[in-house]
Amino acid sequence: MDISGSLEKPDIKILGNTLMSQIHLHEQYGGVYPNLAKREHEKNLPPLLQQTLKEAGYILTDDQQLTNNNIDVIAVTNGPGLEPALWVGINFALELGKKWDKPVIPVNHMEGHIFSVLYESKDALVLPALALLVSGGHTELVLVKDFGNYKIIGQTRDDAVGEAFDKVARMLGLSYPGGPKVSKFAELSRQRKKIDDIKFPRPMIHSKNLDFSFSGLKTAVLYKIKEANRTDPHYTRDFGEVSDIFKEDIARAFEDAAIEVLIEKTRRALLESKEKIKTLIVAGGVSANTHLSREISKIVDELPDIRLHIPIKSLATDNALMIGIAAFIKTSKTHRAQGNLSIS
Repeated sequence: MDISGSLEKPDIKILGNTLMSQIHLHEQYGGVYPNLAKREHEKNLPPLLQQTLKEAGYILTDDQQLTNNNIDVIAVTNGPGLEPALWVGINFALELGKKWDKPVIPVNHMEGHIFSVLYESKDALVLPALALLVSGGHTELVLVKDFGNYKIIGQTRDDAVGEAFDKVARMLGLSYPGGPKVSKFAELSRQRKKIDDIKFPRPMIHSKNLDFSFSGLKTAVLYKIKEANRTDPHYTRDFGEVSDIFKEDIARAFEDAAIEVLIEKTRRALLESKEKIKTLIVAGGVSANTHLSREISKIVDELPDIRLHIPIKSLATDNALMIGIAAFIKTSKTHRAQGNLSIS
């Protein structure tokens, strides 16, 4: 791994990788309910660990000791995120570290998203890079000079773009997580090739800075749905009862607006940067959005010297594998980053 100008794909073999989803539990709340997430983490972590170790060929005894203890380090997310759930993971990792006599490596959640692109990538990650991090909790443009050397050059001032997708989904009566469902409806509208008669504002698209804002866009969608009692014969007071065609057109207009802002700010960041950016990274849950991928590819067509890295869809949303990848890179460097690492 050359840490001066690029990061090669880590030589990683996945021995075990398991997932236990809570989505079905949080669906009734329209989003993640922190205390419920904490309780489920506490309940699920021990059996999930046992399942993962078994898949990897390790045997865990009743007192959580390993019969084949050739693990070097334990990696754990130390933020940002929902604090109650984070502490469950941190305390669990620290307890294992003591039992197994292994160091615990803290990894920044967003750092994990950035370097998730190295898994299954054929090319090295040439630096410096610009990372567009888009998820339910974050919308950031981050300059990546090296592993552990980051600078936020743009961020949302209110809602994250993924949060806006989920809130619009709730307005349209779609279940959580709503982002993929909004995108599916938007694609159905595009397939009809209908002339746009719904258009939403592009907040802050012409601002001099690289910040974002999605609360105004979300409000514009709400008002448009409320107007549907005069324009849509299938409208009732329950937003979920508007016609599917109306939902599809709303979803398309919203997605077009949100993605256009992301694209324009990213393009400007690449063109205006003095850092001679070599790579564009798009990561986080919203990086799996089909329309975003389609539009972001056009930037690379315009700027052929820029390499584009997007994680595979299974690594777009939050996962432990990306944290392991980041920890592997961290321990492979000649120096170790601070334990309280944060992107700032």
